[in-house]
Amino acid sequence: MPEHFDRDSSLEELEGLRWPAPPTDTTPMVRNVYELRGRPVATLEPHELARLIGQDVGLPWLLPPAVEILRDTAPKQAEGGWFDDDLLYAVITRKPEVWAGVPESARELKEIVGVLTDVSRHVRQEIDTFLSALPGDDA
Repeated sequence: MPEHFDRDSSLEELEGLRWPAPPTDTTPMVRNVYELRGRPVATLEPHELARLIGQDVGLPWLLPPAVEILRDTAPKQAEGGWFDDDLLYAVITRKPEVWAGVPESARELKEIVGVLTDVSRHVRQEIDTFLSALPGDDA
């Protein structure tokens, strides 16, 4: 999986796959996911990344920029004494095999979550699960 790519490209371009239009009776969330796949990755906001990542869409291309956002925001928010975030939750709850494809991002996320000391018990459990699934010296 690529960790370095043209972020001015959309997921549709990066994957070389354009999904057909969503069914007319689909939910607003599904319509939103379809729409977000057509936007350049560089234009996606953190909550949009969280939505796509939480749906396991475009993970090879979305996890690296999501981890970068967390790298830039986690220390400052941790200083404030509390950090629970949709993007963090979406990222740390991805399956372990996904992280094997983006090892640089996995290593960086391991460092990021290390500075988060005051998170909810639920998020702490997810962080611990993420950390325990990482390979020993590789992540």
